[in-house]
Amino acid sequence: MLIRNGLIICLAYLVCYPSTAYCQSEALTKAYEQSLKYYSEGRHEQATPYAEKALTLGESEFGPDHLFTAEQLNNLATIYQAQDRYELAQPLYQRALDIREKALGPEHPVVAQTLNNLATLYYFLHLYPEAEPLYQRSLAIWEKTYGAEHPQVATGTNNLAALYFIQKRFEDAEPLFLRSLEIREKILESGHPEITQSLINYSAVLRKTGRSVEARKIEARLRELMSKKK
Repeated sequence: MLIRNGLIICLAYLVCYPSTAYCQSEALTKAYEQSLKYYSEGRHEQATPYAEKALTLGESEFGPDHLFTAEQLNNLATIYQAQDRYELAQPLYQRALDIREKALGPEHPVVAQTLNNLATLYYFLHLYPEAEPLYQRSLAIWEKTYGAEHPQVATGTNNLAALYFIQKRFEDAEPLFLRSLEIREKILESGHPEITQSLINYSAVLRKTGRSVEARKIEARLRELMSKKK
């Protein structure tokens, strides 16, 4: 999760395939697992050399176009992106996307993950026209794969709404933020952090569209949720 301009942008996180999924060397397994460990702890600088090593070894052991290599490309790109090293992350995401589309087909949910990550990178680079079709495509894949009320659909809807919001396309953003909130309220427990995130976002867009009375009601819910967490 990343926060920009008061909005919540949710990256699709690293996909942790079991180390037994492929017959890799012990050195590769260790580098791979260490990179995931440090990333999950938020220690991105420490994760970087392990992720770089896992990619190098993965390419050597499986070849440049293998799905395991694509996973290492995606993981390293995500770690770079977490450190705002966008110029290093972009070509890795693109390579991962090319491999996954070729191996899995253009409508696989893992392809959608990479599309979402690449779109989020473009968002932070202010390349909004480049980000929009990627967010739209990833959302469409998740909807087709999982149905209309799934956590990934809520994430994709939130991210597309945030893209519209940053471009001041508030009328486009509002129904998407509302949809993301409604999905999360239906499938998650009350007080879940993602519900709080959606309330923040929805309140922000209500303010921008001049619906201050509705925004105050959402903000009152937020205060109530936050008070329960203390």
